[in-house]
Order: sequence, then C-alpha cells, then structure tokens
Amino acid sequence: MKRSWFFPETLDVIGMLQAQAAVTLEGLEAVVAWAGGDPAAAELVRQREHDADDRKRGLRKALTESYLTPLDAEDLYMMSKHLDDVINGAKDAVRESEVMALAPDEHVLGMARCLLDGVHHLDDAFALLRREGGRADRTATDAADGAVKAERQLERVYRSAMSALLDVDDLREVMARRELYRRFSRIGDSVIEAAERVWYSTIKEG
Repeated sequence: MKRSWFFPETLDVIGMLQAQAAVTLEGLEAVVAWAGGDPAAAELVRQREHDADDRKRGLRKALTESYLTPLDAEDLYMMSKHLDDVINGAKDAVRESEVMALAPDEHVLGMARCLLDGVHHLDDAFALLRREGGRADRTATDAADGAVKAERQLERVYRSAMSALLDVDDLREVMARRELYRRFSRIGDSVIEAAERVWYSTIKEG
C-alpha cells in the first residue's frame, strides 16, 4: 500500500494579525469620532470590538493549525492579545462614560487620537514583519518605536488632563473624569506592550 503523508497547512497568520489591526483601527476611528462629539459612534466602537474578537479567535485557531509560522507563535499570540486589550479598553471607556453620563472632553479626544496614531504604527510594523518574513529589520522596529512615541504623547495629554482637574469644583465630576483619563492611560500601556513584543520577536528571529 502506498503511504501518503499529511502536512498541516501553512496559514497566513501575520495577515490575520493585520486584519485584526485593521478592525481595531476602525474601532479607534469611531472612538475619536465619539470623543469629538458624535455619541452615535459609540455603537460602532462596540461593533468593531466584536469584529476584532472574531479576528482574534481566527488567528488563535490558525496558530494551532499552521505547520509553520514566520514568527514564534507565542509572539504572534501576544501581539494579538495586546491589540485586543486596546479595543476592549476603548469599548469599556466609552461604556463607562455613557453610564456616568459624562461627555468626553478635549483631553479624552487628545488621548483617543494618540491611541489611533499608535495603532497605525503597530499596523505598519505588522506589515513590515510580514514583508521581511520575520527577520529583524530596522524599519519594523522603527514603526514599533513610532507606536511608543505616540503613547508617550498620550501620557503628556493625560498629565495635562489631571492637572486641569484641580480647577474643577464638583468632586463627583473630578472622580469620574479621573477614572476615565486613567482608563485611556492604561489602554496606551497595551499599545506599548504590543510594540515591545514586535521588538522582542525581531531580536529573537535575527
């Protein structure tokens, strides 16, 4: 009897990561619209969070089924996880603002724009990792550095926002806005973690 061998398919896992990033970007664009005064955009944020979950699950399934991956599967998993933390955090921040009947202000808008900018840089980094087949290259890490720089700008906006609360007399508003600002700051941390994973993966593959 002739023996046949079956090898699992090699799937485009970096392409799947890019697809997750694309949906995340759409969600953050909706966050910027919401923070800029469009309350109806909050629903789009929630929709894109669900869509991003679908992309995340598809990637995780592919990582278990793919015969080969261009980067370490754990690194791809963690990039996807941190990206998921970004859109989850954004959805939760929008929802919390709605529950507290607290309209976003110019500080929230500034931080939302920084998040969007940071994830744009992450998306660029993922594309460059795919192009280079996972080898360490300056361009991919430069894109990751751009994401970190965007989140450092977010921290500057955050500090300015917290300072401005000293002029607010309503203690309830101070507490509510402080928590909302902190949420956006923590989302920025997830962008930095994803960028650092890009650095880590390229060092390992180099």
